[in-house]
Amino acid sequence: MSDRKEHWQTVYETKLTDQVSWYQPMPNPSLDALARFHAMPDQSLIDIGGGSSSLAAELLRAGWRDLTVLDISDAALSQARRALGAAQSSIDWVCANITTWCPERTYDIWHDRAVFHFLTDQTERAAYKSALSKGLAEGGLMLIGTFAKDGPETCSGLPVRQYDPDDLAKEFGNSLRVIDSWRETHLTPSGAQQAFTWCAFRKETK
Repeated sequence: MSDRKEHWQTVYETKLTDQVSWYQPMPNPSLDALARFHAMPDQSLIDIGGGSSSLAAELLRAGWRDLTVLDISDAALSQARRALGAAQSSIDWVCANITTWCPERTYDIWHDRAVFHFLTDQTERAAYKSALSKGLAEGGLMLIGTFAKDGPETCSGLPVRQYDPDDLAKEFGNSLRVIDSWRETHLTPSGAQQAFTWCAFRKETK
């Protein structure tokens, strides 16, 4: 686990925000997904692996006030905080490994763009799902994006698992209900195309 933290620390300490393959000038796929499911600024949202993404900043500008960003790399979080300036104090920043983190509260929306596919070990995936179970409120929405079956097999020098909607349904279907799925083609800063699978899940109320 410490090796993974060191890996991501090195990535964010040696590369600019717009040099990493997952960089987006605007987090439009995530913003579009939130709009698709009528997410509202009075809801709470946690961005898993949010790192230096501008999603939280864009939501803050749109009037959201209960935002949490979790990432294993404090260097990544520092980049995001610097970009926000004084407004950074309006966001809860959590430096933690999702596979060892225990949420102390629940969130209306759990957003994960490209963290889960790095968890190639079943034990890690089980730990992730345990955190999700504790952290997502009843009736809550999970939006998750992973590499598709025809997407990359590695990212940032690490192996990944590729998923289609059925695969993600098998991973999360015991506790969450699939409500939609779609594909995204992400264009990296170098011009390469990466295929993503997105799924939306709803946590049923008891």
